[in-house]
Amino acid sequence: MKHLDHPTRILFFTGKGGVGKTTIACATAVQLADRGKRVLLVSTDPASNLHDVLATRIGNEPTPIAAVPGLFAMNIDPAESARAYRERMIGPYRGVLPESAVASMEEQFSGSCTLEIAAFDEFSRLLGDETSTSEFDHVIFDTAPTGHTLRLLTLPSAWSGFMETNTTGTSCLGPLAGLQAQQKLYQQSVATLSSGQSTTLVLVTRPDVSAFNEAARSSRELRQLGVANQQLIVNGLFVATDRNDPLALAMEERSAKVLKEIPDALTELPRTDVPLTAGNVLGVELLRSIGSTGAAAPADPEALPATDAALPGLNSLLTELEAPGHGVILAMGKGGVGKTTVAASIAVALADRGHKVHLSTTDPAAHVTATLAAEELSNLTVSRIDPIQETAEYTAEVMETAGASLDEAGLALLEEDLRSPCTEEVAVFRAFARVVAEGTDQFVVLDTAPTGHTILLLDSALAYHREVTRQSQQMPESVQNLLPRLRDPEFTRVLIVTLPEATPVHEATQLQADLRRAEIEPFAWVINQSLMPLVVTDPMLKQRRMGERPYITEVRDVQARRLAVIPMLTEAPVGIPPLRHITAPPAAEAQA
Repeated sequence: MKHLDHPTRILFFTGKGGVGKTTIACATAVQLADRGKRVLLVSTDPASNLHDVLATRIGNEPTPIAAVPGLFAMNIDPAESARAYRERMIGPYRGVLPESAVASMEEQFSGSCTLEIAAFDEFSRLLGDETSTSEFDHVIFDTAPTGHTLRLLTLPSAWSGFMETNTTGTSCLGPLAGLQAQQKLYQQSVATLSSGQSTTLVLVTRPDVSAFNEAARSSRELRQLGVANQQLIVNGLFVATDRNDPLALAMEERSAKVLKEIPDALTELPRTDVPLTAGNVLGVELLRSIGSTGAAAPADPEALPATDAALPGLNSLLTELEAPGHGVILAMGKGGVGKTTVAASIAVALADRGHKVHLSTTDPAAHVTATLAAEELSNLTVSRIDPIQETAEYTAEVMETAGASLDEAGLALLEEDLRSPCTEEVAVFRAFARVVAEGTDQFVVLDTAPTGHTILLLDSALAYHREVTRQSQQMPESVQNLLPRLRDPEFTRVLIVTLPEATPVHEATQLQADLRRAEIEPFAWVINQSLMPLVVTDPMLKQRRMGERPYITEVRDVQARRLAVIPMLTEAPVGIPPLRHITAPPAAEAQA
């Protein structure tokens, strides 16, 4: 791997969930330690599996890895960091403000931005305070701060003036209120990140369009902030072993095509291609082989146990989904798991059954729905909620109201605050509420929905005033009725979409917990892109199919009230016929 040719003292790994950041970070740490270096590996992934990968119980302090002399690892729990940070911010107000106001503050401090700031608080202790890691030659982080977090923390000159003059509240500024005492430490941390002599940022991606786009966005944002020493790792490249396996050949062709269309922001970066592994990378010996030409070959597939019995397909959910005759169906999940495909295939199936259906998406790269919009299908209408347009209109409204009395420094901070993920979340929420209202007399199918945090945030009158209406006293009817509609299982059916892999399943589990916290019970889980229902002959694919078993079992037996599994497809499901294929009954059932 090229970043190991001349490694800097600090290495950050970043990328979408499920691309293999932790595996690459662990492999880097092991290989540096094998060179005689003292290495500290730090994970801030809430779904971290460092315990399994390194076969060592790891806590929040540096833990020696017995199998690799010189290697130490630690887990920073971002949720616990956020909890402690939140309590520092809110504790002084308990018993002073009304309980309802304290509850609103707690919810405001439970969002993604608080998590980012709290995680950076931990980063800074290791980055900005040199004495905390002076005994190590290298410090490796398997998750990097986002560009939004770093931009927010490079505006310290505006903090004081803004805090003193702004009374309206903003989506992300609250967390900054408690950080002023640590400005010097944060400034030093940002300076260390920006030093090409000290730090390398490694962007990890898979040969997938959405993962590449995420890596390109992160690269641009961080480069603008001075983090210019970047490298790229394309993880999971697949080359078919069995040239008679159609799925294997299709996967190889898809990888090759994506590599030819790498975004411009990534083309100039030093690049390392890492082959797809046969299964989960567990243990030091496998980590030593990552990135080398001598990687271990798949085991004899004939020795593998048989696959599970037939798993229910997406068609198994359709009868219950259509029973009310109208309502809202939400496909929720992390980016890249196939929400748009699931939403579009269900919309087509319901329209084919004679129901009036409105399919809406917020995905700017939703080729599936773009194609549907150009095709004719009775009963189906297609629209797109444009996050950029909605956010621009919302931002202009806030600048005209909350920004009216701010000085130049305060305006700079407010503008930065409005570039946060929270702003888009709230702006899209308002458009989302308008579309959901249409479910009273037809089916509305959406591929993106508010997070549990946003729903709870907007359930508070105080939070709603601060986050949505700002200085307006009017609450649209669609918003007034939205929460009851989302919480009504007869009106709204939530489908949690995931992949049969560790990180996507763990992230989906957290999503389910957030929804239940918002009093919304998911209707079903949908596991997308699975090899388990397929007959494959390629040795690599046969092993990967068996590697899916524990995650499908966990979802089926522990997490989901209902489960549907969509097989891996050889072609992208663009257009009505491929979408109909996804919801078609199994061959045996169709013949019965």
